Amino acid sequence: MLENLQNLKITGIKINYLFVCERKLWFFDRGIGMENTSDRVLLGKLIDEISYIYEEKRKILIDELICIDILSKDEVREIKYSNKLEEANRMQILYYLYYLKKLGVNKKGIINYPKQRKREELELTSDLEKKIEEAIKRVEEIIKMKKPPPIVKKKYCVKCAYYEFCFVEE
Repeated sequence: MLENLQNLKITGIKINYLFVCERKLWFFDRGIGMENTSDRVLLGKLIDEISYIYEEKRKILIDELICIDILSKDEVREIKYSNKLEEANRMQILYYLYYLKKLGVNKKGIINYPKQRKREELELTSDLEKKIEEAIKRVEEIIKMKKPPPIVKKKYCVKCAYYEFCFVEE
């Protein structure tokens, strides 16, 4: 399974996008990145850069697939701008825990929301492992599609970096 993840280049961002928008995932997989035009993405990067600056191990890249914001002896931590896309954030860090477990490393996950002064702890259970494996299969299905998935209008579409790309005709 680990080799399959590497061959498919399934990153944490792809898992996150699966739970945000399958269409966004499809475009992103093909190198169509709209994030550099988004003020919200820029704010998220800024919060990431200025939060927890005294932590030793920041931005750890593993197998060019997962980029962990903060890594300590017992934890993997992600810094997020907002908890509005909570499920996507959870699945991303659970994917990191799953990937590390496949490498023989067991840790717990923490999502930090500095702007809201919140944190959430997560542990990879067998049920969550199955959910991650289902997500991996779905990512694989989407990135193999010849055409992008259909537009599914969600309440947060207007704030998405891909909004104009998807809704140019409206």
